[in-house]
Amino acid sequence: MDKVLNFKQGRVPLLISMPHAGVRLTPAVEAGLIPDAKSLPDTDWHIPQLYDFAEELGASTLAAEYSRFVIDLNRPSDDKPLYAGATTGLYPATLFDGIPLFREGHEPSKQERATYLEQIWTPYHRTLQEELARLKAEFGYALLFDAHSIRSIIPHLFDGKLPDFNLGTFNGASCDPQLASQLEAICARHDDYSHVLNGRFKGGHITRQYGNPAENIHAVQLELCQSTYMEEFEPFRYRADLAEPTRVVLKELLQGYLAWAKSHYTA
Repeated sequence: MDKVLNFKQGRVPLLISMPHAGVRLTPAVEAGLIPDAKSLPDTDWHIPQLYDFAEELGASTLAAEYSRFVIDLNRPSDDKPLYAGATTGLYPATLFDGIPLFREGHEPSKQERATYLEQIWTPYHRTLQEELARLKAEFGYALLFDAHSIRSIIPHLFDGKLPDFNLGTFNGASCDPQLASQLEAICARHDDYSHVLNGRFKGGHITRQYGNPAENIHAVQLELCQSTYMEEFEPFRYRADLAEPTRVVLKELLQGYLAWAKSHYTA
């Protein structure tokens, strides 16, 4: 299989993970998709571009190359459900709107999906684990920021419109509560945006699996409304006029994340 991830090592104890940014498809998945899925509507569009200031911050970045329609990197390998109610699994069967993703009888085979697990899911998580271990060994702690985005209104998944910034810490289990409060406070300073902590999105598998404050590894997920930086419907255009103010908040969040940890671990 061709390149499955894009990893850049940084110089500060922060790793930004982008598991749903990929747009590549395998031949089996591409051949089986319904017409409405061909445009990859459930992608976390433009996330690498939105966070391209990460290099300036010195953060490491890890981004998927393959679409979540192939395999969802933010789900456990055993496909155990993460959320009560409507959700999608390791091998998504529906679009976010609840419509079947594949034409009947045209889903990838079990053998093909086993290959996706081995050759796409596993390398991503191995890289994640190795980089967090490197950061902790070098700095004494490691910070993980799992970067996502989603359409602001999806009735099948949640009621009403999502807040703009949806922070998730698995109800406080994946990072220090004081850190979460500081990130909330940064969001609250920006009146043009709404925010919530551990609302509909509390953090997926990556946040839950790798966040371990007792071991000095903190993990936060951000589910960002796509209305804050792009057109939410096809052709899913990036909107610099919307994105630039949003990037200001994102940069402040990551700088605050680093500053809290530095003061906490070097005090």
